Order: sequence, then C-alpha cells, then structure tokens
Amino acid sequence: MAPASVRTPDFLEHTVDSALKLFNVRNSGNTPTHYVLAALFLVGAILLRRVVTLVIFGFFKRLTKHTETTLDDELFAALETPVATLIVVAGSVCSLKVLKLSETGDRALGYGVTVAFSLVFFWILLRAFDTMLDHVHKLAVARGMGVAAFMPWIKKSLITIFVIFGTLITIQSLGYDVKAFLAGLGIGGLAFALAAQDTIANLFGSVVVAVDQPFKVGEFVRIGGFEGTVEDIGLRSTKLRTGARTVIAIPNKTVAAEAVTNLTRMPQRRVDQTIGLTYDTTPEQMEVVLEDIRRILREDSGVHQELIVVNFANYGASSLDIQIVFFAADPNWAKHMALRERINLKIMKAVLARGLSFAFPTQTVVFDGPVAKKLAERKA
Repeated sequence: MAPASVRTPDFLEHTVDSALKLFNVRNSGNTPTHYVLAALFLVGAILLRRVVTLVIFGFFKRLTKHTETTLDDELFAALETPVATLIVVAGSVCSLKVLKLSETGDRALGYGVTVAFSLVFFWILLRAFDTMLDHVHKLAVARGMGVAAFMPWIKKSLITIFVIFGTLITIQSLGYDVKAFLAGLGIGGLAFALAAQDTIANLFGSVVVAVDQPFKVGEFVRIGGFEGTVEDIGLRSTKLRTGARTVIAIPNKTVAAEAVTNLTRMPQRRVDQTIGLTYDTTPEQMEVVLEDIRRILREDSGVHQELIVVNFANYGASSLDIQIVFFAADPNWAKHMALRERINLKIMKAVLARGLSFAFPTQTVVFDGPVAKKLAERKA
C-alpha cells in the first residue's frame, strides 16, 4: 500500500505561522527575512537547549539529591540528552518550515519530521525504561533476590519488544499498512511456538523460579529425586552440584513442577533415631538409662531445647527400643553430623556404665530329626 501524505506536527506549524505573521513575511519565495527567521529558530533552539539542560535539569538534579531513592537522580541524568535533542530537532524543523520548499521537498520534510520525532520520542521512553530496569536490577542484587540473575535477559527481551513496537508504530505513522506484516508475524510466531514449546516452557519455568525464589545460588536443595548445592540458575536449566561432586542440570520446567525442599533454610535439623537394649534389661535400668539420655541432650549446647523426646517406644523382635528425637540448633550438615557423633558416644558410654548392652538381631536354630541325632552322636 502506498504511503499517505505526512504532515508536520500542528504545534510546529502554528509556531512558524505565528513567527511569519509577527515579522509580516508574506512573500511566496525565500527572502532574506525568511533566512533570518530560519537562523533565529535554530539559534533559539540551541539557546533553549542550554537553558533546559543547565537551569531546569540542574535544578531538578540538585533537588533529587535530597531524596532517599536514587531512581529520580538516574532518571533525570538519563533523560537530559534525549530532551535536549528533542528541542534541537523541533528548532531545526521550524527553521526548515520557514523556508519555502518545493512540493517534493515539503513531502520529504514531512517524512523526515515524522521519523525524527518518533526516534526522539521513543529514545526518551527507552532511556526511562532502561533506567528503571537497571534500578530494579540493583535493588534485586542488593537484596539477594533470585530474579537478579534473570534481569539482564529480561531487560534485553523487553527492550527488544519495545524497539519492535516502536518501529511498527513509526512505520504506521508514515502511512504504511503494517496489518499484513503483523498477520504474517502471528502465523510465523505460532509455528515457532509449536516447534520450541519445550524451550518456551523452560523459559517460563525460569521466570517462576525467579519470582517465587524457592532457592538461591549456594543453597542446598532437594528437587524431585535429586539433592545438591545450587551452582547456577539459567534460562533453560538449574544446575546442582551433588555430594558425589557431579553436576546435574534440571530443566526449569521440571523445577517449576516438582516439589522443592530447601534444606539450607531449615532453622534446625531434625534427628530421629532408635537404639535397642537387650531383653535382660530390667524396668528400673530402663528408667535410669532414659533419664541419662535426657540429661545428655539437655546439657549439650548443640541441641535445640524446645523439643527433646526420649521414650521406651517398642518391644522389638530382638531388642527393647528407645526412640530419640531432637533438633540440632545449627542446620549446617557438617555440624549436625558432629553433634550426632558426640551424642551417640555419650549415650554409648552411659549405657555401658549402667552395665547394659546394645541388642542386635539374633536367631536360635533348633535341629531335630535324624540329622540332629547324627550331629549329637558325632559331638559325643
């Protein structure tokens, strides 16, 4: 479709017409007065640019130094150059509009004005958008948020989309029909989505991980049937370093769908174990040993004192079972194992000091019949 005619913005047309009336310039051709007015518009734009950047932006920059946030400082610094450029572009357009151009030149000027103003306008929006995304990224990094790892990718994606839409709007404003292009883009996008649905699912999974933040890099987690320390949270997968020092890459769509257990964020680590004493242990001895174990747990600083459970729990197949439940005050795995070792050694010493023994599975085999008689005769 052929482009339609493009007009200069009305406010610029009005400004030029007012200047021509003010100086009573009515000639159809370009006179010295036209050139003087054109030069005045250009010089005025340059002077206005200086006033805006030095006075107005300078005032707001000094004002924003007294605010708690740095976002306003960053925004004014980012917008200063595009706004100054907008003033110069407007002055240049007014300068050219004063002159009497041919029909072709006037049409070319209309296209140039549309493109120039579109570029500057979207430049202003892009700088503001980019500054806000950078500010969010800094806040996410400072607060240790998981989304910080994805911010560079999110920023590039959003800016790319922004530039594409800005380009389409500019083309549309020039009078070209972009509907056919958008229709083709929709069909192509559908085909692409079908071909890359796993990749898209992983990307959405990475966004879910970033927003929900079930874990961070360096934390020890259990995802499905895998355990390990989180080494990297990427766009496609999350990498875990296992206890065997191998690296497992789990697709982010799986991470988003599976139950995630963050072991690093445990306030305490639970210990639940059972020990068995032999059946020749008397009730009195059992009571004494139970109290000894409770005392051991109460006196150890590594045991969280809120919950300590020590009970004669079961009559086992070959032992009298004592169940011991408590929480390690420090969830660190190495300290947790050191605490368990220390407690187990103290329990062992306490049991042996009472003259008792730990039980272990035993079986008594009874031989009967001819084979048993022959064995008995041989022993005799």
